[in-house]
Amino acid sequence: MSKNLEIKKETVKVIKQKFDEAQSVVIIDYMGITVDQVNELRASFREAGVDYCVLKNTLVRRALAECKIEGLENALNGPSAFAFGTKDVVSPAKVVYDFKVKSKTKFLAVKAGLMGKDVIDAVMVEELAKTPSRNELLARLLGSLQSSIGGFVRVLDAIAAKQAEASV
Repeated sequence: MSKNLEIKKETVKVIKQKFDEAQSVVIIDYMGITVDQVNELRASFREAGVDYCVLKNTLVRRALAECKIEGLENALNGPSAFAFGTKDVVSPAKVVYDFKVKSKTKFLAVKAGLMGKDVIDAVMVEELAKTPSRNELLARLLGSLQSSIGGFVRVLDAIAAKQAEASV
């Protein structure tokens, strides 16, 4: 077996592992953005704990076949970059759309994505980006719980005050 074939097989194994470990993946067409923008985008991904890399489409197709994921064939045409979110589902999509809005670039485009093993289109990726992160949702839940408990305590306090007033 040739050394080149061995390297490709090892690369496919690594890509398959990335897809297996990822909670979500965003496939990006990055053609037309500047080197400075790419560096800024990479820094944003790194800060969010997202693995961003440019991969060969043929090797990705093989890895997807091994993962038994279908439906991304149309997205794997032309240059493709991949953002693998292992910490949460929302981070890759949020970083892409926040960067797109902040930099006002028309060149960066989302081709498709994966949420778990389910294929989602660019519109769904944008909707995912608008979803609050896990921490934001937990903070909202905690606020709601505290608000409800606080209201309950105030009602009990008012009842106790009325009874104390009535007994005097």
